[in-house]
Amino acid sequence: MFRRKNQSHSEQEGEDKQHKVKELRASLGQLSGRSAQYCTDACLKRYLEARNWNVDKSKKMLEETLKWRSSFKPEEIRWHEVATEGETGKVYKANFHDRYGRTVLILRPGMQNTSALDNQMKHLVYLIENAIFNLPEGQEQMAWLIDFTGWSITNNVPVKSARETINILQNHYPERLAVAFLYSPPRIFEAFWKIVKYFMDPKTAQKVKFVYPKNKDSVELMKSYFDMDNLATEFGGTATLNYDHEEFSRQMAQDDVKAAKFWGLDKHAPGVNGYSAAEVAPEPKSIALPATARV
Repeated sequence: MFRRKNQSHSEQEGEDKQHKVKELRASLGQLSGRSAQYCTDACLKRYLEARNWNVDKSKKMLEETLKWRSSFKPEEIRWHEVATEGETGKVYKANFHDRYGRTVLILRPGMQNTSALDNQMKHLVYLIENAIFNLPEGQEQMAWLIDFTGWSITNNVPVKSARETINILQNHYPERLAVAFLYSPPRIFEAFWKIVKYFMDPKTAQKVKFVYPKNKDSVELMKSYFDMDNLATEFGGTATLNYDHEEFSRQMAQDDVKAAKFWGLDKHAPGVNGYSAAEVAPEPKSIALPATARV
């Protein structure tokens, strides 16, 4: 009897959420082109989840993202445009997944090599999009591993940069981050964290885990998320962290071809930045997103 009630409640909850998805879709009106392609049911669910299934708040959030995507055009960024930012390996996609099949992004703030915030954000957005594009079927989220090796107050990430990163991640990629591990941050970082946390949604802040190599609970936490044979020694694993910029660039170039085809951007003759400066990319017809390219 108890089990039947639980099943009934679960089924009812599922129906209620599906109704919310339909309600949100109807409230958005007729979408076309990339907006229609972006707004899958899975996408709408993420925005609803981020706003506690409040349709009005979710609609506002999603419409802000659609405006941002229309202006920022993350799907049009190509690796050669941001490759200079990635030369030191300050942010890159790992060659392994976590135990839940999530794409893993490795961030090394101590390897910052540029000062232009716009280019830094463009590079980060490119890699977030790429991480999402490479999610395995059935997985919606990614994990971040942040290595503080070489980090100091002198090469500290500016608050403005951290704030913009948080804004983009939590407002335009809601429910994409499963967990972010801050591995062995120096004590001075705690003061910086108090400032940064002020700009974070409580839901996002809860996903940030401070991990210390000599702390037993931290070690067990990492083991629960990662295979130690895959994880680099910088994160307590046994593998060697060796970023090869040329090899990574080749991988990204291959992914760029796939992404361009998916978004319908492969129909244009190459020109400046890969496209003719005079032409505007037409919005592709709405199609179902493949499992490996949900956004």
